Amino acid sequence: MSDTAMNINVESLKRVELVTVNGRIDSSNAADFEGSLKQLTGNGRSNLVLNLTGVTYMSSAGLRTLVSTLKECKRGGGDVRLAAPSERVAEVLSLAGLDSLFKVYEDNTAAVGSF
Repeated sequence: MSDTAMNINVESLKRVELVTVNGRIDSSNAADFEGSLKQLTGNGRSNLVLNLTGVTYMSSAGLRTLVSTLKECKRGGGDVRLAAPSERVAEVLSLAGLDSLFKVYEDNTAAVGSF
């Protein structure tokens, strides 16, 4: 995987979509990230768990996608929960003041079980 590559894997569970993201989320691929998430919310799936363990970098474009996805899910009566964000992502969320918007869990099991 190159430094600029991003990989998204979606696993449909009973009450939630588990979205595992790896790589960098920046201005070159944030639209792809947003498109993948909008496809889920557009299909009526409003409970999302985003596993961000493998995300090595997240730009402001990635943060905007997280916030817009959260708003869309809340409109549908759901929520976005974060599972095991990497240290870098947790730091960026904190610096941007967004850490209070998202519930963060240690692993997928805890995040999925929270719904």
